[in-house]
Amino acid sequence: MQAAVWHDVKDLRVEEITEPVISSGKMKVRVEWAGICGSDLHAYLHGLSMEAHPISGQKPPITLGHEFSGTIVEVADDVTHYQVGERVAIEPLLYCGECYACKRGYYNQCSKVGFVGLNQDGGFAEYVIVNENMVHVLPENVSFEEGALVEPTAVSFYAVRESKLKPGDAVAIFGAGPIGLLTLLSVKAAGATQIIVVDLSTERLEKAKELGATTVIDGMRDDIVETILELSNGGVSVAFECAGAQPTMTSAVASVKQGGQVMAIAVYSKPVAIDMGQVMFKAADITSTLAYRHVFPEVIEMIATGRLDIKSVITKKIELKDIVEEGFNQLINDKKQAKILVRP
Repeated sequence: MQAAVWHDVKDLRVEEITEPVISSGKMKVRVEWAGICGSDLHAYLHGLSMEAHPISGQKPPITLGHEFSGTIVEVADDVTHYQVGERVAIEPLLYCGECYACKRGYYNQCSKVGFVGLNQDGGFAEYVIVNENMVHVLPENVSFEEGALVEPTAVSFYAVRESKLKPGDAVAIFGAGPIGLLTLLSVKAAGATQIIVVDLSTERLEKAKELGATTVIDGMRDDIVETILELSNGGVSVAFECAGAQPTMTSAVASVKQGGQVMAIAVYSKPVAIDMGQVMFKAADITSTLAYRHVFPEVIEMIATGRLDIKSVITKKIELKDIVEEGFNQLINDKKQAKILVRP
């Protein structure tokens, strides 16, 4: 079968590999659509660990892709809750089930946490093997394209659910990439009435406005904080940091009101400094979330009922053979792109 296999930094190859075989507790899924994530871009540009993952036992070369939907085509004899033909979205977390976090139900904080598509062969392929606990059935009115967006939507949805946001609150979102845009949709669904979005890209800000941002601010301006404080009458209740950079974290801390909260969703490639004087003076909270836990069913239901209209985040659909030039390189160089979906 064809798959997009990561070999080394900037070395992603669409090549023929052996079709995977199921084993106990697992099933085979024919991938319908898979999304390219910022984590995939990071792997492409900066690399993956060359050590075998403690849960999957796999090390590179590895098939990327952890945001995907598909159809079950084969199940192991001991899999009883799912059957061939069911349409599914995949929750790609690898966790041990034995550590302190896992025993509390916090499997996203597992001491050995990993991802299908980063630490085990993933969804940029015709077929993929997944564990029974990763599978979530899609209602008939949820498309495979929407199914591929359940995973990134869960990241934003979970962060919003874990935040202090209340209906009627004002929020600021720093970064209007896919996670920032999905955070926008999630805070809107949660009842935020003032949604301020900051980004460097004019195209992304236009998309944010289209999705319901009440105000968009060019990230190059030198009065970002002052503008947010004025618009929100002294500061937002929650600032969602979706960019993973020092300037946006600094602005996020400065933009919240007394008793407000900074919720960091981005992955940080290097440490950032925080002005603890501001945090103490405001009695503000600085917190973060990693991925998600126990939210896929709710996200799917929100999509099915139309309360989360995520289709507009999709900006391009391509074939697997074009994934490097039309997918990865487009996302790196063309800021008009938000979520690019790949059909294996």
